[in-house]
Amino acid sequence: MHLRWGILGLGNIADKFCEDVQLVQNNSVYAVGSRSLDKANAFVKHHKAERAYGSYAELLEDPHVEIIYVATPHNSHHTYAIDALQAGKHVLCEKPIAVNSAQLKAIIDCAKENQRFLMEALWTRFNPCILEVKKKIDSGLIGEVRHIDAEFSMYRNDPDESRLLNPHLAGGALLDVGIYPVFLSYFLKGIPKKIRASSILHTTGVDLQTEISFDYENCDAHLIGGFHRASDMVAKIEGTKGRIYINKRWHEPDSYTLEKDGLRNIYHHSKVGRGYTHEIEECYAAIQNNQMESIHWSHQDSIQLIQVLDEIRSMTGIKYPFE
Repeated sequence: MHLRWGILGLGNIADKFCEDVQLVQNNSVYAVGSRSLDKANAFVKHHKAERAYGSYAELLEDPHVEIIYVATPHNSHHTYAIDALQAGKHVLCEKPIAVNSAQLKAIIDCAKENQRFLMEALWTRFNPCILEVKKKIDSGLIGEVRHIDAEFSMYRNDPDESRLLNPHLAGGALLDVGIYPVFLSYFLKGIPKKIRASSILHTTGVDLQTEISFDYENCDAHLIGGFHRASDMVAKIEGTKGRIYINKRWHEPDSYTLEKDGLRNIYHHSKVGRGYTHEIEECYAAIQNNQMESIHWSHQDSIQLIQVLDEIRSMTGIKYPFE
């Protein structure tokens, strides 16, 4: 089987994603869609794709496109994912796959109705180093996990109308970068028993920074996502017998550090390309096996993650005009 990708939305992340598609056997970027035909033509030339379309509708009408990668701003994920599924395409949609739980339910219902594969593009879930860290923790290497500390913060000074600060585009730190530390805690420990959260809001109403605490049985997590400052991008997991540091940049790592019994060792687990390759491989394997969802990042995982994000937004007053 050869999987032909259509790219919907041609921003920076789509550019990086397409570079990685070329590294995965039996996958290729076949067509791209943009609101600008000139931009689409330039993108096709750079990535050696076959078709350029000056509208998203034309891309979805191409019968040769089998799977759509949705890489538009957050506010439109819901619309374009459903459009693609209704056009008979499989869908990999950038995170967050939806802005809220109601939107996600509609997308999943559409995928089931049309019998098409759907997955949220949470690439960190498939990173080899992250998988190795999870395996080591589950094996009891560092004992019982008692504390998780993860921050994804970078200093930004974007204009108010930018994607990151515009509430009409579902901007703000939580959905853009805060989703990563929330994911890590969920991946390692599941749904928390209690959530506390506070945000620093921008004048546009989106969050410049959101700080979150999760309580689990005998464990807590301290999580931050923000545009207020630059963090060291190292995540720390502390257990009763040792600790693991997921090294910089922890959401796309190539190594982790283990501290145990007075020793400190670094272990390397390199990703292929930029790391999008691993979620691309997951899509290919699932579609080849006629699966409608990934067993490693399921629809239920996306539902539980967005429910946690909904609760955090409810606590902190982050609401978008279109909701």
